[in-house]
Amino acid sequence: QVQLVESGGGLVQVGGSLRLSCAASGRTLSRYSMTWFRQAPGKERVFLAAITWTGDMTSYADAVKGRFTISRDNAENTVYLQMNSLKPEDTAVYYCAAALNSFGRSDPTEYSYWGQGTQVTVSS
Repeated sequence: QVQLVESGGGLVQVGGSLRLSCAASGRTLSRYSMTWFRQAPGKERVFLAAITWTGDMTSYADAVKGRFTISRDNAENTVYLQMNSLKPEDTAVYYCAAALNSFGRSDPTEYSYWGQGTQVTVSS
């Protein structure tokens, strides 16, 4: 079992930055690719960014490409999402998810392990 806990969310103004963290416990994140999703009120959970377990490959949704950066520190069992140039439409609950033997899947149902989410609110 992998337990994931997100942190780092909060209220930020348009154009600001936040860095989200996803800390794992129960099992090392090595061998798991990691993905960030978000879900706005009344909308589906959508794929944002993914990173392989070695960190040598990343994938981004068009909506965040060039603004968000996913990274990981396997020694710390933590994955990060650096979010810059934030917009009001980035307001959502942000989730991290872990997957074994797959990378960059955009379908949330293909992930076995999820964190509880962290709220990001971008004010204009």
